[in-house]
Amino acid sequence: MKTQELFNILEQHRDKSLLFEYAPDLFVGANYHITEVKHLAVESVDCGSKTDSWNETIIQLWESPEETGKTDYMSVYKALGILKKVGKMKPYHLEAEVKFEYSNAAFHTAQLFVNDFEIRNNNLIFKLAVEKTNCKAKETCGISTELNKTVSAEKELALAGGEPCCSPDGNCC
Repeated sequence: MKTQELFNILEQHRDKSLLFEYAPDLFVGANYHITEVKHLAVESVDCGSKTDSWNETIIQLWESPEETGKTDYMSVYKALGILKKVGKMKPYHLEAEVKFEYSNAAFHTAQLFVNDFEIRNNNLIFKLAVEKTNCKAKETCGISTELNKTVSAEKELALAGGEPCCSPDGNCC
């Protein structure tokens, strides 16, 4: 989800409570706070020596240990006020992908993508998910997308007469 789309959804549902589902049927506690908004400009080089760049908006959610019994969730109106205040101080890249950074005692710290949202009762629920890591240079490195589970990528390349991706003479870093 792009940052602009997030703002559009929030604007349309100002009168609702704001919930985050970080895994199926697991929700960030009602005691959460928006503790940080990061505007990132990412410059990358993949293992095939291809460069790329993009922007990200990362909104950090934190559960206050002093409010563990809290049952009322933050309103969309309040969250929108916080995010707008941030935007006045540091403008958003509205085409940037938005992620939510979160963890708790049972869930590792992760930057979660917004997969979807739903309206349930008087709640706006953002459905978050972890995106798995991936090789962006599979073709350059000669890695099949349908690897045989019993043969490693290097063995498969060696069998095909190719050079393993990460060898000193390989075709990528």
